[in-house]
This record gives sequence, C-alpha cells and structure tokens, in this order.
Amino acid sequence: MKNKKQIDFTGAISSIFAILIGLLVGLIVLMLSNYRQAFPGFFTILTGSLTHGMKGVGQVFYYATPIILTGLSVGFAFKTGLFNIGASGQFIIGAFGAVYVGIMFKNFGSVHWIIAVLASVLFGAIWGSVPGILKAYFNVNEVIASIMMNYIGMYAVNWTVKGYKPLFNNLRNESKNVAATAEIPKMGLDVIFPGSSVNGGFIIAIITAIIIFIVLNKTAFGYELKAVGYNRNASKYAGINEKKSIILSMTIAGAVSGLAGGLLYLAGTGKHIEIVDKLAPEGFNGISVALLGVCHPIGILFAGIFIAYLTAGGFYLQLFEFSTEIIDIIIAVIIYFSAFALIVKTMIAKFSKRKESKGSIKASGSEGGI
Repeated sequence: MKNKKQIDFTGAISSIFAILIGLLVGLIVLMLSNYRQAFPGFFTILTGSLTHGMKGVGQVFYYATPIILTGLSVGFAFKTGLFNIGASGQFIIGAFGAVYVGIMFKNFGSVHWIIAVLASVLFGAIWGSVPGILKAYFNVNEVIASIMMNYIGMYAVNWTVKGYKPLFNNLRNESKNVAATAEIPKMGLDVIFPGSSVNGGFIIAIITAIIIFIVLNKTAFGYELKAVGYNRNASKYAGINEKKSIILSMTIAGAVSGLAGGLLYLAGTGKHIEIVDKLAPEGFNGISVALLGVCHPIGILFAGIFIAYLTAGGFYLQLFEFSTEIIDIIIAVIIYFSAFALIVKTMIAKFSKRKESKGSIKASGSEGGI
C-alpha cells in the first residue's frame, strides 16, 4: 500500500513538473514573439478565465466536459493494457447517434435528452467494440484497428448526414438543430455560472469519472480487466476469460468517448456535425488529458479542467496581438513531458517489486537459518 501511494505521488509530481515546463516554454515563445507584451500575455493565459467571473469559470467547465470523457476513455483502456487511439471516431459516432435521436424522435417529451445521450453511449460502445473483437480473436493491434475506425467513422457520419435530407442543412453544410427537448438541461449550473454555456453534461462527466474509479479499483470486474492487461496468458491460466475482458474494455472505452460526443452536440450551444474531412480533435485531446492525469480517473478529471482553463485563457491572447496557437504549443510541451510521468511511474513500480522480492527472499533465508 505504501509503495502504491508513493508511485501515485510520483506521477502527480511528474505531471506538475510537466505543467511548469510547458508554461515556461510558453513564456519564452511569447518573449520571442513580442517581448514588450510577453508578461501581460502570459498573465492573461493564467487569469483570463477568472477575470470574467463565474461566467468564465462556467466556460472552462463547458470546454472541459468532452475532453474529460475522452481522457477517461483513453485512460480506462490504458489501465487495462490497451491503447485506445480511436476515441476520435467513437466520439463522432456517438455524436451522430445523439444528433439522430435528437432530430428524428421528437415525441419522447422530457426524457428525450436522456434517450439521445444513451444513444450516443450505445453508438460509441459498438464502434469501440470492433477493435476489441479484432484484438481478442485475431490479435490485430488495437492501435492500427482504432486508427482505421477513426477514418471510417468520420467518413461514414459525413456521408450519412449529407445523404439523409431530414438530418442535413443544405445552407450550412452541416446537421440540423436538435429538438429543444433533446438539449441537456442546465441542472442549476446556469444559476451558479450565469451567462456561460455549461450544462448538466459537466455533472455527468464527474459522475462518470467516479464510476470508472470505483469499477477499476473497487470491483472484481475491474480487477479482472486490469489483470488481463498486465498479463493476458497468466489471466487465462487463472480462469479469467481474456477475450471477453479485452472486448469489454474497448467497448466501455468506446461508450465513454461516445458519451463525450453526445454531451457536446446536445449542449444547446449551436454545435452541429459539420461535413468536413477532419477528425474530431476532442479524441486526440483526450490522449493528452489521459497522459497528464497519469491515466487515473480523478487525475484525468482535474487534467481536463486544467487544459480547458488554458484553452479558455488563450482566447484573450489576441488582445495582445498574439496567436492563439501559442496555447497549442504550451499544451504540446506539457503532454510531451507528461509522457515521462508514465515512464517514471513504471520504473518505480518495477523497482519497488524487485525491492519487495529481495526483502522477502532475505526474510525467508533468515527464517530458514533460525
């Protein structure tokens, strides 16, 4: 238990170190661009959202909602020994499921938004299960399979939305508006954060993070999933159905990414499925958030909020004639160094196991001498 806490603490320290390095690089870039405005611009990045009061905080939570969930998707799969790089495809497929129900089924009344959200979860789960099935039964690398599913999902959604007239808005080359009953309710957040776009989706994201934490750390089901990730053959020998576990891991990861798409496109903020040949960036941002949060559900929750906070603050850089792409540089550096957090954590875990095994051998040897 002590070693596990030490490893988690090391991961947190590594993430904080990565954040500091990223901010330092951002400051250097600002100084190279315009040294006269560098410090005011840097201060704006750190405080931009807070200067707009509760509205600014609410916007941070709104931006954080989808990337928290895609981060949880990537982190969950990684905890079970799989790398889900298909969050982008699962995200847009889930968004399509939510938008389809939100436009086509208008007779559900007050539960319309719930059914639309569940549709996003179902669509994402189905899309995520495909790389899982290929991995379990044909030993196809899930990275390659999920990358292919990203593009298949993007083009399939574009083709379906554009080809199905009840869904497509010809004037704007995007999907139509969902029904008002399909929009996620504010759940009281509009009172706390007046004027912002945040809604009940943020609460759902928090609940999802807590559920994933409980599943992974407090249930036999989560233990089996992680056991297969650690050693597939040993798990099979121990009586665990490793094929079922792999498929379920990717299915759950896909469901969470699909939920992210549903919550974003049902937020009632004018977000539509645009017919463009571009993968959803939220899926790749999820990888960044998972790395920064050291793939821990609660860490991912706070990492998502932090990345959203930087993004929201970066919008105000234009006031100082800086490009908002500087935020992307800062985030990229943070993620680059966050990758070392996982490496350091793995090395410490191996070192701790070796130390424990040596200690047990010495202890058994001294007992035998007695």
